[in-house]
Amino acid sequence: MVEPTDAKQAPVRLEWHGERIAVVTIDRPARRNAVNHEALVMLAAIQGEISVRARVMVLTGAPPAFCAGADLTGVEDDEFAGALAAALRGFTDLPCITLAAIDGPALGAGTQLAVACDLRMATTDSQFGVPAAKLGLAVDQWTIERLGREFGWSVARHMLLGVGLYTARQLHDQGAVHRLGGLDDALVWAEELVQYAPLTIAAHKRGLEAAAGEPADDDRFETLRAQAWSSRDAEEGRTAFLEKRRPQFRGD
Repeated sequence: MVEPTDAKQAPVRLEWHGERIAVVTIDRPARRNAVNHEALVMLAAIQGEISVRARVMVLTGAPPAFCAGADLTGVEDDEFAGALAAALRGFTDLPCITLAAIDGPALGAGTQLAVACDLRMATTDSQFGVPAAKLGLAVDQWTIERLGREFGWSVARHMLLGVGLYTARQLHDQGAVHRLGGLDDALVWAEELVQYAPLTIAAHKRGLEAAAGEPADDDRFETLRAQAWSSRDAEEGRTAFLEKRRPQFRGD
């Protein structure tokens, strides 16, 4: 039985499935679970709350999506980007296994959240992609390197440069989605994972993250990324998205 910790409406919910499995649900269905600053801050706070008790954390989204990206009605440039970076790195810092249970679109920030988790289960037709080039935005270096390691460099290039979309079945065929199934299946898997030695898991997880290394500093990349976020194209991309029309990018 899943035990709720807080009944009030919030953009992110924490529930407990038994004593050691934390179920974290992005709960903004009207926005297809697009994350805003408040949701990201809450995700980071929940990570701190569960860090001692949980052996497995399941991250999911309320139907009809896992996470459709960043909520472009509330993106606040550096403030939003900082909150997203903190939430993503928080998953890698947790000593427990993090398992993304994906059902529906996992786009933009949704794909970033999925690759920040250790393991991924998804329904067959769930979609992954990073359509930042349609919005005039640019993801950070950490995300680029994480995408390359978790999904493979060819897929990462297609997602970032060609705005390629992939189904869970396609990614499962190459090992980037570890199992196919829904939330109930993810909880069954979590009950299996929770039985493994927690100190071993924490050590192996830390070793895997250390082997990956931190992204190298690249001043030129950060300059280009800052230019993208502050450009007229970025403003046009967000406006066009909200107005449901094709953006007209001018390169300035």
